Amino acid sequence: MDRLIQQTVILGGGFTGLYAALKLRRNHHPHSVILVDREARFRFRPLLYDYFSEQMDQQQVMPRFEELLGSSGVRFVQDTVAAIDLSDRQVRLHSGRVCPYSHLVIALGSVTGYFGVEGASEYAIAFRDSDDAIALDRKIRTCLDQARQSANPDRRRLLLTFVIIGGGPTGVELAATLADLVPNWFEELGGDPQEVRIVLLSRGAQILKGDINDPLRETAEQQLQRRAVEVITEAAATAVRPKAVDYQQAGQTATIPAATAVWTAGTAAHPLVKDLPIAEQHRDRKGRLIVTPTMQLPEFPEVFAGGDCATVEGESLPPTAQVAHQQGLAIAQNLQALVEGRQLQPADAAIRGTLMKLGLEAAAANIDDRVEVDGEIAHLIRQATYLSRLPSPIHNLQAEMKWFNDAVVDRYLEPQDPGKVVQWVAGAIVAAAVARKVVHALGSDEKSV
Repeated sequence: MDRLIQQTVILGGGFTGLYAALKLRRNHHPHSVILVDREARFRFRPLLYDYFSEQMDQQQVMPRFEELLGSSGVRFVQDTVAAIDLSDRQVRLHSGRVCPYSHLVIALGSVTGYFGVEGASEYAIAFRDSDDAIALDRKIRTCLDQARQSANPDRRRLLLTFVIIGGGPTGVELAATLADLVPNWFEELGGDPQEVRIVLLSRGAQILKGDINDPLRETAEQQLQRRAVEVITEAAATAVRPKAVDYQQAGQTATIPAATAVWTAGTAAHPLVKDLPIAEQHRDRKGRLIVTPTMQLPEFPEVFAGGDCATVEGESLPPTAQVAHQQGLAIAQNLQALVEGRQLQPADAAIRGTLMKLGLEAAAANIDDRVEVDGEIAHLIRQATYLSRLPSPIHNLQAEMKWFNDAVVDRYLEPQDPGKVVQWVAGAIVAAAVARKVVHALGSDEKSV
């Protein structure tokens, strides 16, 4: 390796990659730092539902990397990774550019996993980024418009049935959001909102089974029931077709005629991660990289990995934004220690609570398994908490101010019942204050890096 090449390359601008980059520059990392991502914008996935429902705008949920990095000194390269050469310590990009490195951070995340379900990748819409949200919005509105113009009851039922496949947190949150949105959209077109049918298919016997949000299951079930979401459990999707979803339940195959299917049933290892020359004993059953407690690859200690594409040896932390954020900070600390000749420390990532969106103005929060809040106040706490976690102090403040104006001032300070105004202003202030405590409870020792 050329001693002149002292460069840290970070692949992926999610929570792990972006926080690692910003933390390195804050620590005055002696090497140049390059962050590579195929998109121009950071994707704050926990708030994707809020972007889809237009409760928050693109700038709040998906700020540009160039804005977030600002004058940090981190070079941002918008490109797609073509290959990672661990032996020669270089990364090749689709543009033809080659990035040599002295240290590498692999934070490529995961991809949608379809697990061999026939037609799923062709006919189901995923829900992972802004393009998916836009595609789903377009599909729903097209179906509603066609249903409004159709006099055929069978065709209307087909067009007005929306099936979410996957009973995990994404499926539950999306089902609740659609149940609040879609009937209202159809009513605005002159249709009967009672005709809209939202179906959630869960492979497990219960929604959120085995998930970190399990403590919030009862609240989630109640919210889905209130919104008339049809939950079908122990139902394994077997095929997705242009106008139907097939599933198996109790040994029998059933079909739901539906023009729209959304896939939230899981993720798979990133293809580039699968292609790395890593021994099988250093991969988990999903193909993710097993890293040491210090977040390094056992066979390549100059390479760190975190987030959805890695799992820590001896731990079983879920691939959440909360964990990815903590791992990004830990990777930066250890990279700094490595170049300074100090001892590396195990990453101290942990789950200290969860937040779930359960409709347009409802949510549930479980903090450290000690405090649970739900309803509209939980909704305000959730939004304020996530905005407090944005990685740039300037963007953080701008987003919080806009959120407070949109969610509180414009909505609750219009002429109406004075008692309601006082209630909601007080609730918003409490929510913002609690959110700050939640940020600390969820393990963010450094809100902005």
